[in-house]
Amino acid sequence: MQDLAGPTLGTLALVALGGYLLGSIPFGVVITRAAGAGDVRNIGSGNIGATNVLRTGRKDLALATLLLDAGKGAAALLIARHLFDSELAGAVAGGAAFLGHLFPVWLGFKGGKGVATFYGLLLAAAWPLGLMAAAVWLICAFALRYSSLAALISSAAAPFLAMLPLAAVGLPVGSPILALTVFAAILIWVRHHQNIARLLKGQEPRIGAKSA
Repeated sequence: MQDLAGPTLGTLALVALGGYLLGSIPFGVVITRAAGAGDVRNIGSGNIGATNVLRTGRKDLALATLLLDAGKGAAALLIARHLFDSELAGAVAGGAAFLGHLFPVWLGFKGGKGVATFYGLLLAAAWPLGLMAAAVWLICAFALRYSSLAALISSAAAPFLAMLPLAAVGLPVGSPILALTVFAAILIWVRHHQNIARLLKGQEPRIGAKSA
């Protein structure tokens, strides 16, 4: 009932703006530059996410990027949900943070692919959902040896996992979080269009494969 009479459109607009600005922080770029590892956009695929940061040879920087990219999505959702006691506000802030990571204003709207931020959102929204989605990624990554394919399968599975009748662990989730999960999953597939093309051609590098 809280969400039905909850935040006004003006409040949700402010929540979305705050979430977007938080999500727009390009931690991959900031961390690699601060550590003297150069601009990650000039390395490997040019992506600002943890996978490409790892190509600098610095596992510590990649881990920090992974945690911060996941954390900014989680923080946006949790702060908004707490301040307004509203699942809708949390979902709006989380979705805006996700968009911020994909299309950051500070980098000419050229951002990451959103995988780490996606898992951060799921863990904050409903931790069992986040853990299950991450488990799907791990299983697919180990079995298939493609990071991108594991992300695609995991994101596609997430909305169905969100609808599991597991009341003891808070599932299924409410409609705002389900909508957020579907929204983010679709955008992950859109942002991975180049990976999908390479997978279809058999040209996608496997996990652990050395660059030419």
